[in-house]
Amino acid sequence: MKSVAYKILENHLVEGIMNAGEPIKIKIDTTLTQDATGTMTYLQLEQMGINRVKTDCSVSYVDHNTLQNGFMNADDHRYLQTVANRYGVNYSKAGNGICHQVQLERFDKPGQTLLGSDSHTPTAGAMGMIAIGAGGLDVACAMAGLPFSLKMPEIINIKLTGALRHGCSAKDIILEVLRRLTVKGGVGKILEYTGKGIETLTVPERSTITNMGAELGATTSLFPSDEQTRIFLEKQNRKDDFIELLPDENASYDEVIEIDLSKIEPLVAAPHSPDNIQTVEEVKGKKIDQVCIGSCTNSSFTDLCTVANILKGKKVHPDVSLTISFGSKQVLEMLADCGALSILIASGARLLESTCGPCIGMGQSPKTDAVSLRTFNRNFYGRSGTMSAGVYLVSPETAAVSAITGVFTSPMEVEFEKAVMPKKFTIDDSMIIIPDCDPNKPIEKGPNIKDLPSKKPLSAIDKKVMIKVEDNITTDHIMPAGAKVLPYRSNIEKISEFCFSQIDEGFAERCKENHGGIIIAGENYGQGSSREHAALAPMYLGIEAVIAKSYARIHQQNLINSGILPVYFLKNEDYDQIDLYDELEFVDVLNIVPNKNIIVRNKTKMIDFEVGQYCTDEQIQIIKNGGLLNTIRLNQK
Repeated sequence: MKSVAYKILENHLVEGIMNAGEPIKIKIDTTLTQDATGTMTYLQLEQMGINRVKTDCSVSYVDHNTLQNGFMNADDHRYLQTVANRYGVNYSKAGNGICHQVQLERFDKPGQTLLGSDSHTPTAGAMGMIAIGAGGLDVACAMAGLPFSLKMPEIINIKLTGALRHGCSAKDIILEVLRRLTVKGGVGKILEYTGKGIETLTVPERSTITNMGAELGATTSLFPSDEQTRIFLEKQNRKDDFIELLPDENASYDEVIEIDLSKIEPLVAAPHSPDNIQTVEEVKGKKIDQVCIGSCTNSSFTDLCTVANILKGKKVHPDVSLTISFGSKQVLEMLADCGALSILIASGARLLESTCGPCIGMGQSPKTDAVSLRTFNRNFYGRSGTMSAGVYLVSPETAAVSAITGVFTSPMEVEFEKAVMPKKFTIDDSMIIIPDCDPNKPIEKGPNIKDLPSKKPLSAIDKKVMIKVEDNITTDHIMPAGAKVLPYRSNIEKISEFCFSQIDEGFAERCKENHGGIIIAGENYGQGSSREHAALAPMYLGIEAVIAKSYARIHQQNLINSGILPVYFLKNEDYDQIDLYDELEFVDVLNIVPNKNIIVRNKTKMIDFEVGQYCTDEQIQIIKNGGLLNTIRLNQK
């Protein structure tokens, strides 16, 4: 008896055996990129020698870097539009909306596979899809027609029963899952939601839950394609895209977790991790300074209509700055048409573009030592742009009622009407540019777009430790986002100067002085975004290997794709005894084989220890070749 996830994977299986932990390859139907990762993706695609993408549908979005302070972002947007037109990729212009919201509205189809160069690509699991976040090079390979490689995940059933009480929302459900499983509890797993409770959740509500499955480290999350899916697609004038896709009765799962929705209460993720969960009741009355509502997690029409219902006839507290980011142009138009936009304006809210905005650090940094409530998916240290700020993740309902009172307030205590799905959605796809694939039209590249750096094939690794970091280091720690750094996303040489800058300003210069080296890390290294710049920049700086206690899935693959060897400590005491500048030699590294330990010689302390590695034959060959792009070039000869 099969789960929905198993059925989709089985239908797309190209190679391998579907036993948990075994390497498999699957066909990818659809891809998405966004502008923070897309420039690098398409630069890599250009080097693959294809004339047109081979997916059923690919979409390039501009939603992260829309602040055009200087020429760099605008130049990159033009490059993205012209390269998309050349290779057959739909192009969603800046202002059309956040990739995951627009993808859900206009492109996602039940039963398909989606690979996206954004870690929150699993949002599409709300539509009954296998949607996976990956590095840009993996997405470029999928557009070139290559299957996607992964290890067969365990499939975990999260069975929902009951119904949510007044004031509770889908955001509280996923925060409860994070409370139970933590930010590394989903690694190597697919979370499949079932039970009578899912019948009460609309597709936009489901998308909040699947979106934040990324914070669990899960490969993906998904719901079945059922009556709620049919309703949503019909309202989007896409009824022909609907297929029913349900788990078999008594479907087999690796684990079952039951959650009674009637027992859920408003929750908050306190600084600085999405799994630092408290109840709103525990922080009730705490003064707040800023509220930001939006992001790909909570910016749907129904989310923002509910916020408008709460704010109707009321004013934002004098000491609070409230911002609203709209998920898409569709959402914004419909809010204007139904009068909800006027309510938001009258309340004193500040209206931002239909983009990621403050979630990716693009503006709205809070004041010094601020308490900022955000309906976003991440509250990593420094991500808001203010290092001393405390960012709390909350539901739109908690955010709105607290914006009025100026302190943490439970929405269970306030009377308001929860918005329902509209009779139909307003359809206007005029800001999605359909490609004509004309090879005579030039691909335009501004002066900030530089050639891709390359890495030499693997040789002996005998280098010094350039940095030693603790557990749960995120890609934001490795390669910060924000308006200062992201404009250099197509210039690896320049962006590498910011590598680890939030926690060690001397890292980049140290690497240059020592001709590269090795990174030592704790648990869950590289959690967070899919940005491959967090691997490309260290590669450019000469990093040859990372030794960590464990890795986040996407970042581990990005390291391999960049030709960097990721290995793990077998004993915690081996981590403890390594210091900055220790010289480490990887003994006989050129003869590594799958699942065989490697001896590392600490030449500074005269100590040998073993490290493990779980690379497949294919991944080992990629590392030996100096990265995936080198491997593709070699295979084309």
